[in-house]
Amino acid sequence: MVHSDSDPPLLNHYGTLLCHSTQCDEPQTRVTMEECQLPLIDLCDLGSDDEMVRRACAAAICKASSEWGFFQVVNHGISSQLVDKMRSEQVKLFRAPFETKATSGLLNNSYRWGSPRATCPNQFSWSEAYHVPLTKVSDEACYGDFKSLREVMTCFAAAMSELSRLLAGILTENLGHWKQASISNICDETTCFLRLNHYPACPISPEIFGLVPHTDSDFLTILCQDQVGGLQLMKDSKWVTVKPNKDALIVNIGDLFQAWSNDVYKSVEHKVVSNATTDRYSIAYFLCPSYDSLIESFVKPSIYRRFTFREYREQVQEDVRKTGYKVGLPRFLLEGSEDLTTTTTTESNTRLYIPSITAKS
Repeated sequence: MVHSDSDPPLLNHYGTLLCHSTQCDEPQTRVTMEECQLPLIDLCDLGSDDEMVRRACAAAICKASSEWGFFQVVNHGISSQLVDKMRSEQVKLFRAPFETKATSGLLNNSYRWGSPRATCPNQFSWSEAYHVPLTKVSDEACYGDFKSLREVMTCFAAAMSELSRLLAGILTENLGHWKQASISNICDETTCFLRLNHYPACPISPEIFGLVPHTDSDFLTILCQDQVGGLQLMKDSKWVTVKPNKDALIVNIGDLFQAWSNDVYKSVEHKVVSNATTDRYSIAYFLCPSYDSLIESFVKPSIYRRFTFREYREQVQEDVRKTGYKVGLPRFLLEGSEDLTTTTTTESNTRLYIPSITAKS
């Protein structure tokens, strides 16, 4: 197995876990997964002169968020030229020597690889990433020799931010929650992130995750991925593979929107499986609130107790530190709310109404 000097020492770390682990479940042999086509929504309809077309598009977004927790959007306002430039710069960045990535402080010193807290192979992610706060995206000092990345990444982050707020606004208005709390009032650059992901080819085992199963600790995530594939999500209690669409961005609901909506919207477990022969690249935008923002279900009785985003992050980090796994929202369930969860799931579609959307200019 040949490695370039750009590769992080994933094999060494994984081998150590494999030799010394006795506490995790045995890896399961990968089976062929059913390939799914996520709900496809044309955002061009939001700008239609026909109010019914606009309302139907908004309703489709809300329905997919309730039934799938995932959907894909086309005509989203981010040009293919910008996506291509961003991908080209991303590839150049990850092809830099590992020592450069690990020690030069690039992109707010946000480089990470593998799973530092993993105690067994099932907790290990065969990947590397930069997790960059929006406040640092335009900072010249963050780019070192990769000066051409700054302009492209600044434009890309701004476009993803605008799209995330559009979608979050539609989802919030659908809950009848618009006047009580606007997403734009509690989400800011200090806690929103852009994450550049690279999943090196992994020919040693089909059982290694590119990214371990998880849910996202945000309001929503927008994913721009290449055509290699590997994203899988939990649907109807089984893993399904998401078929790549070169024209689409993928959107998924995060834990905070599930709690805020009292389980009307679903934060669905997902993962990335490794590829034996081909590197995979993706870029994710995470819409997060300020750390002191209060997350509270919009209807009563609430399934979850009130908590701040800071409290949620700290609990997630504590669980990962102690167990290697994220627990997430179950930590914040109110006593006796298990029965309410079933009721909310059954009634979620009855809460979906079609919001009035003004045509975009």
